[in-house]
Amino acid sequence: MVFRGTITDAPDFDPTADAEALYSAMKGIGSDKEAILDLVTSRSNAQRQEIIAAYKSNFGQDLIDDLKYELTGKFERLIVSLMRTPAYHDAKEIHDAITGAGTNERCLIEVLASRNNKQIHDMVAAYKDAYGRDLEEDVIADTSGHFKKMLVVLLQGTRDESGVVDADLVQQDAQDLYAAGEEQWGTDEAKFIMILGNRSVTHLRMVFDEYEKIAEMSIEDSIKNELSGDFERLMLAVVQCIRSVPMFFAKRLYKSMKGLGTADNTLIRIMISRSEIDMLDIRECFRLRYEKSLYNMIKDDTSGDYKRTLLNLCGGDDDLAGEFFPEAAQIAYKMWELSAMTRVQLRPTVRPAPNFDPAADAQALRKAMKGFGTDEDAIIDIVAWRSNAQRQEIRQAFKSLLGRDLMKDLKSELSKNLERLIIGLMLTPAEFDAKMMRKAMEGAGTDEHALIEILVTRSNQEIHAMNAAYQGAYKKSLEDAIQSDTSGHFCRILVSLVQGAREEGLADVERANADAQELADACNADSDDMVMKFMSILCTRSFPHLRKVFQEFVKCSNKDIEQIIKKEMSGDVKNAFYAIVRSVKNQPSYFADRLYKAMKGLGTDDRALIRIMVSRSEIDLFNIRKEFKETHDASLHEFIQGDTSGDYRKTLLILCGGED
Repeated sequence: MVFRGTITDAPDFDPTADAEALYSAMKGIGSDKEAILDLVTSRSNAQRQEIIAAYKSNFGQDLIDDLKYELTGKFERLIVSLMRTPAYHDAKEIHDAITGAGTNERCLIEVLASRNNKQIHDMVAAYKDAYGRDLEEDVIADTSGHFKKMLVVLLQGTRDESGVVDADLVQQDAQDLYAAGEEQWGTDEAKFIMILGNRSVTHLRMVFDEYEKIAEMSIEDSIKNELSGDFERLMLAVVQCIRSVPMFFAKRLYKSMKGLGTADNTLIRIMISRSEIDMLDIRECFRLRYEKSLYNMIKDDTSGDYKRTLLNLCGGDDDLAGEFFPEAAQIAYKMWELSAMTRVQLRPTVRPAPNFDPAADAQALRKAMKGFGTDEDAIIDIVAWRSNAQRQEIRQAFKSLLGRDLMKDLKSELSKNLERLIIGLMLTPAEFDAKMMRKAMEGAGTDEHALIEILVTRSNQEIHAMNAAYQGAYKKSLEDAIQSDTSGHFCRILVSLVQGAREEGLADVERANADAQELADACNADSDDMVMKFMSILCTRSFPHLRKVFQEFVKCSNKDIEQIIKKEMSGDVKNAFYAIVRSVKNQPSYFADRLYKAMKGLGTDDRALIRIMVSRSEIDLFNIRKEFKETHDASLHEFIQGDTSGDYRKTLLILCGGED
């Protein structure tokens, strides 16, 4: 195994001199924390063990006890953890995760999904030695169901590490996984556990490729469709580690620092456990996937001696040039290849109601709005539990039977966000999109993000229907409205998209190579030419074709298209191209990100929240929910619950369709 850590053996190492230096740093009143952290982070773990032994020989004291006494808080936790051997560090993390009230399932998942056989065996032995207990028995006592079974399989540390791959078995395993999940009603979890828990990394990578050909979707999407809860999270973690352990940890690190508050235990655990193994690769993957280097994220998110120690472990700031080390370029290429092959099964959260009676619904709505006061619960229970096509029938029945305009009645009875949400649900998708485009452009200021989101994610057919609805409602073409409200290259991009003339169909490999080369060449042109070239390809080619283009772009330039857009472009042009790339790669993930931004921090962007929940509820809101959970470690349901209130919240939660 090639180690790509940031911490290596210090040259001219003298454990006795180091022990004396640490003793001096802790002697007297107060301690020299900088001397401690600089020494500890510039020695390898094996050297730290020698320092512990020398400290005891020279001073008759336990170095770890002295450090605990002198240091405090997160800094103490970090330094003391660095002094433990990797096996004892893992054993303590697992022990803490299953001791006391509640279980830290995420810690169990992270450690057991990412360690090799030797690391698992060493950890099990260290656990026995440190706590006098059997790790497997403790895990069994603290977990349940399929989640428990998979953890027990991983705890055996019996994954095949021979490196020998049998092509027939690859074929068989891919077929068995397909038969155990997508092909049948219900899931044969035991088959997933057996194959994903025991086969070699090389073998499983080939199985995943084969699986995509059979199922026409990635193994990750199948797991999201078939499994749930902690078991789903564990199996996704195993798959991610099979594909790329550094990418798995890059994602975990990002989640530990984004949003309000820092998950310091996760941050400490990963920075320590990977600092001598693959921290350089994790840094590259981090930069590949997110908008900043790991170094800068740690710098912005932590403080004091704790920050200094973490930055030493990180080992340096990566520039944002978008150039990759070979390892990261390979991962970027693989990510695009994965998205080029994948066909996500889109799943809605709102479906047509059975035994539907539009006349009865129309009467019930009239009753809910007649007389003094309004029965909001009755309105919500009808509108949110019907499909859009059924709501249109209710609108018609309301007019035919009662001679009244349902929309006007609803507007006069409801208010604020609940009114906006219910009216949004009652409009046809085309009317709703037209109205959202209008709202984004009326009054002072323009909501460019809304314009981008709608035009980038709608099909040609949806764009044509929206254009017609806009013309009908506002007696002006949508294109004219865009031209009078935006300018420059951004205006050109929107006008191109509003034509609804994007090619449809699969990738043309030869043309994809040519397109990738043109984009790579454009990166050296002046900014105007670059934008026009990107627009001519990104705004007109089909999504499957663009997936192939982006994959080839990594190959011919050793750069990632997302990084180039972030680095070379700015403002709304950057946002528009970035949204296209994100949608091409994984549209549900793009929407999950938009929902997260609508609710995180102070205040809620209710317009964005309503727009996405209404427009995606009958298309792919279930998929969006799954992506939200995976990326943000919290469910969309939880976010809506914590961020909204009253009848508005109740309606949004019905549309959300459940807790993950």
